[in-house]
Amino acid sequence: MEIEFANKEYLFLLLLIIPYILWYVMWRKKTEPTIRMADTFALQRAQRTWRVRLMPVQAVLRIVAFTLLVLAMARPQMRNSWEEQTIEGIDIMLAIDVSSSMLSEDIEPNRIEAAKKVAAEFISDRSNDNIGLTVFAGEAFTQCPMTIDHSSLLSLLQNSSNYVGSGAIIDMTAIGMGLTNAVSRLKDSNAKSRVVILLTDGSNNYGEISPLTAADMARSLGIRIYTIGVGADGSAMRPMTIGGTVQHLYLPNEIDEETLRKIAQATNGRYYRATNAEELRQIYSDIDKLEKSKLDVQRYSKVHDVYQNLVLAAIIALLLEILLRITIFRRIP
Repeated sequence: MEIEFANKEYLFLLLLIIPYILWYVMWRKKTEPTIRMADTFALQRAQRTWRVRLMPVQAVLRIVAFTLLVLAMARPQMRNSWEEQTIEGIDIMLAIDVSSSMLSEDIEPNRIEAAKKVAAEFISDRSNDNIGLTVFAGEAFTQCPMTIDHSSLLSLLQNSSNYVGSGAIIDMTAIGMGLTNAVSRLKDSNAKSRVVILLTDGSNNYGEISPLTAADMARSLGIRIYTIGVGADGSAMRPMTIGGTVQHLYLPNEIDEETLRKIAQATNGRYYRATNAEELRQIYSDIDKLEKSKLDVQRYSKVHDVYQNLVLAAIIALLLEILLRITIFRRIP
């Protein structure tokens, strides 16, 4: 059971109690009625009556009433909630092919940019999950380890397509190396569900580890792999640097769908084929639903206002203060 305030800004009114207390202690006595006496020696040892001792009760009641009214204005609400969660969250590694074939323009503006845009949407929709990024071509490396700092992850994702052009990575396709890198980041995870999403448009033609060997490693660790083959059938236009100039040539697509399908089957995942940006977006949406279905969470929450009791208590305090002022603590001018 939790208590929260809907209008917290009204609580600042409680600060007005401080100047009231100062006024009551320092200045109010100066305004009380007095009488002139020839000599006060006889009164110096006189004891104060119980009425005089209890007179500050009036000020206390006013402060209590004011405090209760301010709390009522802030609208306190009581929340009854119950939650049961049977499994933990999900750790996800994205493994994205950044070889030069991903610059093919059969998906606008090209495969890699479309893949990055859809992956960014997927990351933004899973704000509570640990997500990391592996990029690969002729070799693989971790662009971003698993993190819940998705703003940093999205920034690194946007800068993940220039490695082949700059010569940082050999322009080949090492699917096995990309998978191995992603799996290595998940092997020490304590999450109940661990997933690799592999996106490529080619076939494995480089690297020391075969894709199926990497899939066996993932299966032994209980890691599920979703594979996505991206690109249209037939051939696609791709920018190529020839003789110092960039030319656009039609080159055949070489997606090894059989291997991608075996990788998914070996790890209890699924294989998808995307020939345009909308299909790619739908694939990520399907994966999102599949992984969300792994969570078994039940929540119950009920909110109700409780200011009515505070208003009633404030009225009682005010009436009691008035009653005391006109009876026990009545002043005679």
